[in-house]
Amino acid sequence: MDEPKRVPSTPFFLVLFFVLLSPISCSKQFVNSHTQTANTLLRIQQLLNFPPVLSGWNNASITDFCNAENIVVCYDGKITQLHIIGDKASAAPLPRNFSIDSFVSSLVRLPSLKVISLVSLGLWGSLPGNISHLPSLEILNMSSNFLSGVIPREISVMTNLQTLILDNNMFYGNVPSWVGDQLSFLAVLSLKNNSLTGSLPDSLRNLESLRVLAVSENRLSGELPDLSSLTNLQVLDLEGNRFGPRFPILANKLVTLVLSKNKFSSAIPNELNSYYQLERLDISLNRFVGPFPASLLSLPSLVRLNISGNRFTGLLTKNMSCNEELGSVDLSSNLLTGDMPSCLLSLSKNRVVQYGGNCLAAGDQNQHPYVSCRNEALAVGIMPLKQNRRRRAAKAVLALLITGGILIGMVLVGVAFLLFRRLHVKKFMKTPQTRLIKENASAAYASKLISDTRYISQTMKSGALGLPSYRAFSLDELEGATNNFHTSTFLGEGSHGQMYRGKLKDGSLVAIRCLKLKKRHTTQNFSHQIELISKLRHRNLVSALGHCFECYLDDSSVSRIFLVFEYVPNGTLRDCISESPAVQALSWAQRIAAAIGVAKGIQYLHTGIVPGLFSNNLKITDILLDQNLVAKISSYNLPLLAENIGQACTGLTSSGSRGHGLYARREHEDKTDVYDFGVILLELIVGRPVISKNEEDTLRDQLQVNVTEDAARGIIVNPVISNACSEESLKTVINICSRALSKELAERPSIEDVLWNLQFAAQVQEEWRTESESRKSSPSSRPANLPLTLQ
Repeated sequence: MDEPKRVPSTPFFLVLFFVLLSPISCSKQFVNSHTQTANTLLRIQQLLNFPPVLSGWNNASITDFCNAENIVVCYDGKITQLHIIGDKASAAPLPRNFSIDSFVSSLVRLPSLKVISLVSLGLWGSLPGNISHLPSLEILNMSSNFLSGVIPREISVMTNLQTLILDNNMFYGNVPSWVGDQLSFLAVLSLKNNSLTGSLPDSLRNLESLRVLAVSENRLSGELPDLSSLTNLQVLDLEGNRFGPRFPILANKLVTLVLSKNKFSSAIPNELNSYYQLERLDISLNRFVGPFPASLLSLPSLVRLNISGNRFTGLLTKNMSCNEELGSVDLSSNLLTGDMPSCLLSLSKNRVVQYGGNCLAAGDQNQHPYVSCRNEALAVGIMPLKQNRRRRAAKAVLALLITGGILIGMVLVGVAFLLFRRLHVKKFMKTPQTRLIKENASAAYASKLISDTRYISQTMKSGALGLPSYRAFSLDELEGATNNFHTSTFLGEGSHGQMYRGKLKDGSLVAIRCLKLKKRHTTQNFSHQIELISKLRHRNLVSALGHCFECYLDDSSVSRIFLVFEYVPNGTLRDCISESPAVQALSWAQRIAAAIGVAKGIQYLHTGIVPGLFSNNLKITDILLDQNLVAKISSYNLPLLAENIGQACTGLTSSGSRGHGLYARREHEDKTDVYDFGVILLELIVGRPVISKNEEDTLRDQLQVNVTEDAARGIIVNPVISNACSEESLKTVINICSRALSKELAERPSIEDVLWNLQFAAQVQEEWRTESESRKSSPSSRPANLPLTLQ
């Protein structure tokens, strides 16, 4: 038997060598990969200009990046989630040397990422298409930045994407149709507060997994696609667009439905009564008509209901049923009649009910006469069409029966009359009844309806001090508000453009400043300034409500900028301190209160924002008083209004540090505003305009020399206040005014010092007033020789 052939065996030492070498090689490969990931994170930190949220990252700590709490999440040694959230209140665009392309290129070096949250970091530029090089990405949130351009089509290849949030950016163009065609797993699509235009694509109906669709505060318009196939949709937010006129077709599993501030003008469909999971319904400030379905009040899950600012009709009764969980109900500014349901008026600390501007039998909340709502109801044509036809047919038959029993001559007359009547009916039916009857009926209460609408619109919007949120306006809105900038709305012209008075569709008055640019710039050049303007919200500033860019057609550069401000109609501070017969001059306490308001406004401009606004060239004619005599600074050093727009756009040096341009903070720069405030105080004291520089110097010298001499103060101080104020209060204000008008910058007080002294003067004045009134009312203060019968 043949001996089997022997297979050559591997020497034992070679086997042992490979066994020992293998873990060393794997370990080295892991170390290299770990180091590359750490370097990528440090690169991201550098590109983001070292934000405070990443202040703990350095070459030593980043080696253990998987333990970076709430920022980096790892699985199996690989980064799967990256959450970098900045401070929204202080977010500003990154320096001019920032490159969004380099930043995204660094991101894609982390191919295992499934979740990316990059919020309020100052990212700007067009989102590059190579973001699609993250094939595993499921959640992308880049909200509250300054990203612009169109939404890149390359995102469509990210077929695992489930959440796409791009809120509060500057994207324009249409909502892409490929969203519905390619991103079949998408559950959340949120594009709020951008500049998107056009209509929503029909392809959205293909997103069967979609749970949230939010596109509020854009410029979208047109009919909505049929969304009834989206059976998982829970949140639909379309606020602040131009959708309409028909109510959208939806599935009945919605939890939140917001259609406010659009152009819907249809009736409410009966299907809405089957939305048993609905918790919030807001259809305010549209043009909805027809009977209000009172059954909505008893929807089992409803917590918030707002139908204000529409044309709903209907008779409410006391015995209507309501959901006990209703916390907020707004029925105001409609055409409702009858009695308020008792269930809404039941005592509840947690329920807010508004119903003004209707024709309800209630003694409060400013109801209109019943006839107003009745005429308006006829104007919108709520009478059923079939009933009209039956009535016309009955009248025709009756006419034929009557004319059949009359003589031949009378028959001819009757026929002629019938023909004339039919022609008149046809003509009447073709006439736009809505407009005719509406104009006659609304004349008596139009002003009140507008004021109610304004109140509702302001209180229902989010924003500081009761103001609506800052937003981008369309040119059509501003033209409609000013009647195409008619000369009757022109308020004046200065170095910072023309000013117009406008009235928005919600009834609120605004002041619109039109600035024509001398040089061509893109909208991106103004992103920093717009962000800064949007933050300027303070009780003592005339705050900006929004902006509008008008662009050239050839290269899309900006030709004109419109800034929309709140309107303050009560005149200037100078108008209210003179002894004019048309205006009652302010008292000393009111003048101090106005001065305190101006000082607080200046303090906010200096310290409330970064970078602060200095050298604001303050004048008393730029201080406006609202209906409560609250002083508001109407003109301050907005970068966007600087004559050299190029300087405003290049206030940052290439290294990212502050240069000596518009944003440069120089020593004692705040003292310039203190001097201007001193001039305002001077006019409050003397009660007349101080026109020339020589007059300023003369009055300042008189204050400094005679600050302790009562006789001299009697010559300088306005007679309206000289005999009706506390000596200590007046002396305190004169002293701080004299210091503020000092020729040397360093000798002028800080705005904080000014504010403290004014508040002290106000306190002293109030104590003096209280004591004076007490002495007048005290029996011991009467003259000794006054007869008791006259006491």
